[in-house]
Amino acid sequence: MSNIPALNAVQIREILLAGKEIAIVDLREEHIYAQAHPLFATNISLSRLEVEILNRVPRLETTVVLYDDNDGRVERAAEKLAQYGYTQVYVLVGGVRAWQQEGGELFIDVNSASKAFGEWVEHFKHTPSLSAEDVQAKIDANDNIIILDARRFDEYQTMSIPTGRSVPGAELVLRAPALVKNENTTILVNCAGRTRSIIGTQSLINAKIPHPVYALRNGTIGWTLAGQNLEHGQQRSYKDQIAPISEQQVFSAKELAEKAHVKTITLEQLQEFKTETTRTTYIFDVRDEEEYIQGHLPESRWVAGGQLVQETDHTAAVRGARIVLIDHLLVRAYMTASWLGQMNWEVYVLETDFNQVLTEQGVWKSKLPNVHLAQTISAKDLNHFAKEDIAIWDVSTFANYKQGHLPGAQWLLKADAIQKIQEPEFQSKKVIVLTCSTAILAQYAAEEIAPYLAQEQKIWVLDGGNTGWQQAGFELTSDDIRALSPQIDRYKRPYEGTDNALEAMQAYLDWEYGLVDQLTKDATHGFFVV
Repeated sequence: MSNIPALNAVQIREILLAGKEIAIVDLREEHIYAQAHPLFATNISLSRLEVEILNRVPRLETTVVLYDDNDGRVERAAEKLAQYGYTQVYVLVGGVRAWQQEGGELFIDVNSASKAFGEWVEHFKHTPSLSAEDVQAKIDANDNIIILDARRFDEYQTMSIPTGRSVPGAELVLRAPALVKNENTTILVNCAGRTRSIIGTQSLINAKIPHPVYALRNGTIGWTLAGQNLEHGQQRSYKDQIAPISEQQVFSAKELAEKAHVKTITLEQLQEFKTETTRTTYIFDVRDEEEYIQGHLPESRWVAGGQLVQETDHTAAVRGARIVLIDHLLVRAYMTASWLGQMNWEVYVLETDFNQVLTEQGVWKSKLPNVHLAQTISAKDLNHFAKEDIAIWDVSTFANYKQGHLPGAQWLLKADAIQKIQEPEFQSKKVIVLTCSTAILAQYAAEEIAPYLAQEQKIWVLDGGNTGWQQAGFELTSDDIRALSPQIDRYKRPYEGTDNALEAMQAYLDWEYGLVDQLTKDATHGFFVV
């Protein structure tokens, strides 16, 4: 590590307070990252570095600070980043332990900055809320209420409040007027925990919607802790009742965003931003994904507006960067921008003739580093290969592997592949076959372990990965789970799914209640409210 320049907590703090660009990258697996990390650290594990880094840290001259648990990940990552052209790569010597010893505050869980901001908003704006018991009583009494679920639609489908309707965060201000029963309707906003309920409720209040608005206190967690039943598999969506957008909605959203120091930008100014080499500019389309697929600005990335506020570090890893938001209706962009501005981001909203610029169709495509392509094997040939001569490694997420994998495939973290290939059990195999969902990550794994192959040993990548296997007419299996690595690639959120322990749910809420105090101690956030 001696040949990698270092930055300590004090120096990083100075960069953050000065508003300069910096990406603090935690190379550990997500479960480990969630146990303790600096506020603005972004988790890009070594196992997924290749498929994440160019999208989350797009400017090669960005100051990038790496850390791990002194387990060699920094050295491996720094070498890769140098190959990809990054020029300002540093190490945080000693990782999170040194950060804490030097006076830095550590946060648990994921998306901690966004969740802490939600608590900051409630603390200073006194966002109104109702308990699960109070909301159940209103449902039972058939009160004039609507319940709007601010999460992603897939989360809503998994579990939802009875009578609730899916209206993901950025859509709330735009869609609520069409969903209320009449002028006397009370609006209740929920999520799984607290953040999206708070931000969604306060969005409607800030936009001056003429209805009483409340957050469901503690979301589906609070509902479950109250012993009340959730619905599952519901399909109710704002898309069932879409109404025209009024000029007043646009005006109110823009006025609010301007209070948060958000600026309007023209297409010409955006083109100038894109040519600058000294600043990072993220371009996010915050509309519904279907709208994005039908037509979007080239080089823009789709990120639902509510999720962008909730999970800012998942997409904008460079603190101090610029963010430009796109929405042809403007309301979603300005509302999202109003929150990002209050989170101390430099934010712009594009205003232009969108009919002329939303010309590219299809889903967002990730930027990937070049890779030395390994030899591929077709699903048909692999199916006839002698099983005792090969090992099949699946380097996708463990959740995807568990849901469905090739018969006989073993799962491992890509970061562990170099170690595994040198073990006697696998050195004796004639062929190592690598796969994942689409073969992309498998190609990077093959490139990484190729220098460690035994004499005459070969490495192949399954053509098309697990998807290619299915397209060839073969079935995946969810049986015979064989893991070569600890299942730490993903942190189990206490607010996710239906099988969480009540103690974990309560502990999560208790943590969120303490975030304002942690922010005060940290003092690098720059959050404010309007």
